[in-house]
Amino acid sequence: MKARFHAFISGRVQGVAFRFFAQHVANQLYLTGWVSNLYDGRVEVVAEGEKEGLELFLAELKKGPRMARVEKIEVAWEEFKGEFLDFSIRFSGY
Repeated sequence: MKARFHAFISGRVQGVAFRFFAQHVANQLYLTGWVSNLYDGRVEVVAEGEKEGLELFLAELKKGPRMARVEKIEVAWEEFKGEFLDFSIRFSGY
């Protein structure tokens, strides 16, 4: 079943290669969407794909890369839209 989530990740998640980690994991799981740093220090992720893959992705995001310290993930599950061709890094926040 296809699904989508929109997540905000808090903690030590900027300056630790979190976006590159997220892109790598998403690509391994054949997910599409994007990841971006926000000006308030959080990381924002929108991802689409198979629900099972999205759940695995969330589990990896909770761990983060080696230097990260994830304190909180706020996740909103949404209806699949199929609007992305790949998983990209956006280099600017809001």
